[in-house]
Amino acid sequence: MTGLPGERNFSLFTGRTTVSREGFQAVMDWLGPWLPDTPDAPPVALAVSGGGDSIALAWLAASWRKRLIAFVVDHGLRPEFADEAASALKTLSELGIPAELLRVRTLPHGPALARRARDARYEVLIEACRRVGAVDLLVAHQADDQVETVAMRKKRGSGVGLSGMAWVSERADIRIVRPLLDYSREALRNTLRQAGLVWCDDPSNENERAERVRVRKQLGSTEKQRLLRQAEIAADERVAQEQAVVDELVKTQCLMSWGWAALGEALPSVDVLAALIRCIGGGDYLPSRAAVEKLREKKIPGTLGGVRLLRGKAGDDRREQWLLIRETAAMEPLVPAGRNLSWDRRFVLRYSGENMPSGLMMGAAGFGLSRKERAGLPAALTATLPALWKEGQLLCVPHLGLGDQKLLAEMSFDFAPASPVTATFLWMNAYLT
Repeated sequence: MTGLPGERNFSLFTGRTTVSREGFQAVMDWLGPWLPDTPDAPPVALAVSGGGDSIALAWLAASWRKRLIAFVVDHGLRPEFADEAASALKTLSELGIPAELLRVRTLPHGPALARRARDARYEVLIEACRRVGAVDLLVAHQADDQVETVAMRKKRGSGVGLSGMAWVSERADIRIVRPLLDYSREALRNTLRQAGLVWCDDPSNENERAERVRVRKQLGSTEKQRLLRQAEIAADERVAQEQAVVDELVKTQCLMSWGWAALGEALPSVDVLAALIRCIGGGDYLPSRAAVEKLREKKIPGTLGGVRLLRGKAGDDRREQWLLIRETAAMEPLVPAGRNLSWDRRFVLRYSGENMPSGLMMGAAGFGLSRKERAGLPAALTATLPALWKEGQLLCVPHLGLGDQKLLAEMSFDFAPASPVTATFLWMNAYLT
């Protein structure tokens, strides 16, 4: 997604040193439409760390609309963050923005701490957005972040990834919006100084053991401008590529909403197949093009990215065709069920009743359903459908209409994968055409 027509990257290219509320309003109008700004409407959520970028986002957003909620996430990595969070919550209160402190209970073990912390942060943010009914989450990535991202991806030869971060993307069923991508870090801090607001700088932002910090300190103004122009070109290429994927999906009508896809007699293009594998597998990233090409060229059943490619009967006419289904061995095991909680990074449990029965677990339906119960679908496919269990007994499989009818009337599983088939085009198509 490229910048505003005639105004892209203005804080870096034209030397503007502050951000006006009127300019921010124009950006938000461009990124809309938005839900009504009324007391009974769901709020727009803000991710606030207490740093200069997110405090600036909060100050600007407070003049844009009233129906907001801010979330401050504590990873538990730095003891001093407690004071920073308290400062952020105080500032948010002064701005008239309701706020909550969220805590990451545990971080997955392993290398790449920054990536694991980011993933955990988004997990708690998305859960909080679902709880309050927010469908939009504003985050404070800005132009310097964009430049650094492009520089790091360029070093790795990331292809269309050189387009950097999108203005609008999706994680599961939440829209991630980055309205500050046209503003420099310094312009945002100048704005805060002008407004008389304080912020807290994370000391890790000066730790040169982190690649991003090293890149930040190496980039000059000319190189930043060149990388931003390169990002704009790459973004246009990404839009064109995702448009082609959407066009092919519409033409073939191969995507299903139950977490699997019927592909027809012929396999789709490599780009479409890769996008479907990421979506159905609940992944954040596309599988390697070489691996997808190899799978496609073999034209035999196989697995890739937590997804199985096989032949089976599906569709209204139950004809034999290629199917993409979740790989059973890769699925998440049984987890406690709860309203708006996700399972397998692909399904969200919706419950309309007042009190959900206790002791319910979410998991795969598994094998053992009769052909009649499976509605003629392959057992390998129905085994991957989301279901509710209790004390080791299968209670219901909503997609098949099986089980306790009262429970089925009050609950459902929405397919909300970690990444949609195209990460940005579904929203961009609605707002830019």
